Amino acid sequence: MSPSSHRRSLAALLAATLLSLGTGAAGAAEDAVVIPPPAVDEAAGSGTETAIFAGGCFWGVQGVFQHVKGVESAVSGYAGGDAKTAQYETVSTGSTGHAEAVQVKFDPKQVTYGKLLQIFFSVAHNPTQLNFQGPDRGTQYRSALFVADPEQRKVAESYISQLDKAHVFPQSIVTKVSEGTGFYPAEAYHQDFLTLNPTYPYIVYNDLPKIENLKSLFPADYRGKPVLVMKVKG
Repeated sequence: MSPSSHRRSLAALLAATLLSLGTGAAGAAEDAVVIPPPAVDEAAGSGTETAIFAGGCFWGVQGVFQHVKGVESAVSGYAGGDAKTAQYETVSTGSTGHAEAVQVKFDPKQVTYGKLLQIFFSVAHNPTQLNFQGPDRGTQYRSALFVADPEQRKVAESYISQLDKAHVFPQSIVTKVSEGTGFYPAEAYHQDFLTLNPTYPYIVYNDLPKIENLKSLFPADYRGKPVLVMKVKG
């Protein structure tokens, strides 16, 4: 199956048109938002921790986290539904309960869950868009956090409340916090898509600006060489 999926074809056409008119990455669909760090965060633990983030198309979300120091792996996949429906074409119908998501494994001594949340809300996606993200529409593109334990839930819910009270976004945050009951890796052609396809119009217009925003707003947490799924497996 071609990675040029039907649901992104319109966005890709739009991006190609804008690029042909001389509009580059600066005209990306979503801008970064400068937000404060979480007032409540986890204490630095030992070993590797896992967190699952859903924020629209997993290509860009995966690409952002692959460039964060302390992240050991970031895998695109599906969360929120059953194993039997965790296939791209089925998830794309919007009827499975799944969201396109990214499972992030990280070293909490290098980067905290709270810092990952700050990056997620600031540069990886727009948490005020209900059941869509940029050009993509449907519940599979919803903003969601699938927490691994009560501590992650406490940090996530506290941070959402903090940001809403500070009115850092023009609308309320719609991100849902749920138990992480299962994560199913996406098909191989979806993995490392941003890095492998830097000239793909959808990536140029929607996702490469996220990497630049990460580098600009979080220079201490940015690493130039991404941790790729294919290298982790290798």
